[in-house]
Amino acid sequence: MMPITEDWFARRTWQTPDWTVEDLIAAKRGRKVSVVLPALDEEATIGAIVAGIRPFTEGDRPLVDDLLVMDSGSTDDTIAIARANGARVALRTDVLPHLDPVPGKGEVLWRSLAATDGDVICFIDSDLVDFDPGFVPSLLGPLLLAGGVHLVKGFYRRPLRLEVSDSGALDHGGGRVTELVARPLLSALRPELAGIVQPLGGEYAGTRELLEAVPFATSYGVEIGLLLDTVASLGLDAIAQVNLGVRKHRNRNLMDLGVMSRQITATALRRSGLPDTGAALTQFVQVGGEWVPNSRELDPTERPPMRTLVATPDQVA
Repeated sequence: MMPITEDWFARRTWQTPDWTVEDLIAAKRGRKVSVVLPALDEEATIGAIVAGIRPFTEGDRPLVDDLLVMDSGSTDDTIAIARANGARVALRTDVLPHLDPVPGKGEVLWRSLAATDGDVICFIDSDLVDFDPGFVPSLLGPLLLAGGVHLVKGFYRRPLRLEVSDSGALDHGGGRVTELVARPLLSALRPELAGIVQPLGGEYAGTRELLEAVPFATSYGVEIGLLLDTVASLGLDAIAQVNLGVRKHRNRNLMDLGVMSRQITATALRRSGLPDTGAALTQFVQVGGEWVPNSRELDPTERPPMRTLVATPDQVA
């Protein structure tokens, strides 16, 4: 790694977080904490995740002031299960209703900024299996305890969960897009970010000051976009990372990962001031024993920094 990255890694990486929940509550000093779970048809996992986080919202001095499930158009029982387990739920159509929603994870993360009032916002994916509630205090630690930190990325070991495997999972192998696309891209475009263990991980936290000041890619490019925008606007030292142990979630097939990779590449090129043709991704599938092309369009939609909008209470139904 570059010397600047080695120095950053030594100072801004917490391999074994040792702060307690009480430490964090004392360090809040009037700041509000929101936890946001972006969700789309996650009835199998959302209940356990909400139930695991809910104790942090209880008591006279809670660590978490607002637990929000931000729904992206679920058609299963995600919403009902989330509410039954104690979360507040907002629909993407209820937040900034004067703006028609577009598909994508980044879209609901962006809208969640208008649906919450936390000074610190923690994002947790809703498809996690065997969820560890300790993710939340671990991610909040550097933001509440260390000066100058605005974005905290979680990192972890990621087993590859294979439905065809009798054992259920391989010990390593998750994060295929990270290793095959994101890490090589960052090495080529922003090598000072080579020390980020999980640049695409869905578990991270940031200050409202940062999150409202940067644009959001509405697609799966949202995480790499936030990372690149943070280092561009605030410098490498504004980023920290924390070891969360093990993360298990629903692994996607290679076709879906290809589309995700195309979106991530487009966002990274755009953030680096480099051209992208905007062309669709062509993949090949077998139909009747023949290989035929299947093209999937790239969604280039970006939402502007939230602070550029005039937010009023009636924008959240």
